Amino acid sequence: MNKIQVGFLVSYDYDLLKFAIPALYEDSDTIFLAIDKNRKTWKGENFDISPDFFEWIKTYDTNNKIVLFEEEFYISGQTTMECEIRERKMLAEKMGIGNWLIQVDADEYFLDFKSFVKFLKSKNHFLKNPEKNQVQISPFLVNLYKRLDNGMLYVDMATKQLLATNYPSYKVGRQTRKRIIYCKSLILHECLSRTREDLEFKLDNWGHNSDINKTEFLEKWDAVNESNYQSMENFFYLEPEKWPTLGYVKGTTVDEIASNLDLDKVIPSNTFIAMKNFGQWFKFLFK
Repeated sequence: MNKIQVGFLVSYDYDLLKFAIPALYEDSDTIFLAIDKNRKTWKGENFDISPDFFEWIKTYDTNNKIVLFEEEFYISGQTTMECEIRERKMLAEKMGIGNWLIQVDADEYFLDFKSFVKFLKSKNHFLKNPEKNQVQISPFLVNLYKRLDNGMLYVDMATKQLLATNYPSYKVGRQTRKRIIYCKSLILHECLSRTREDLEFKLDNWGHNSDINKTEFLEKWDAVNESNYQSMENFFYLEPEKWPTLGYVKGTTVDEIASNLDLDKVIPSNTFIAMKNFGQWFKFLFK
């Protein structure tokens, strides 16, 4: 109990775990990799995982922290979101109620997982009777939008990400609709900064596939570049105005991008986070 349990839903972008796992390996207790045993996406499309990936896991996992969890996660007749929620709940049960349940996507790279863990441990009182005291812990994402020849377009305002919980009553993705506690931790999110082929496959197979106007979104994604991004606006794939503007940072690797980003410009202030946390405390005070 009171462990730092990390879980990944492994699918077509499994190779990104070679960036995501090292970022949190040292400070996690166990890392679970949930993989559909039939190699099906939530939409029922087939995907493959190279045997080399499992060899990498064996070589990298020097402390025997990584656990493979293979089950049938695609259910014919369910929507992609229904399949996602089902898999997340099954994974959380495997991770163990009574621990911090941190579900991370393969394209999410913590910049300082140690400080995030320190924050979680300061909230360990929420692990006592978690069903009665449900909370969500939200760090912030820097969303990487599009790779260019010498750099990256990114959303120049960090967004919340409901990443950890003490009780997995998921309603939509990782959202439980319970009290949110915000913390000043940052994650690089390589959500859209892929090849066009990989991006199309993701848009067709993730939990939001029925919510997005794929043609309209890809037209804008194709058009934006280093020369014109400042004259364009509204880039979010669901409600475009939620990502009004982009920034540009030089770098071709994750490490270069993390090093070159001016993080102080994108992460919310301490005052903003304190106000958000007070608002959440008050909202759920009498619930």
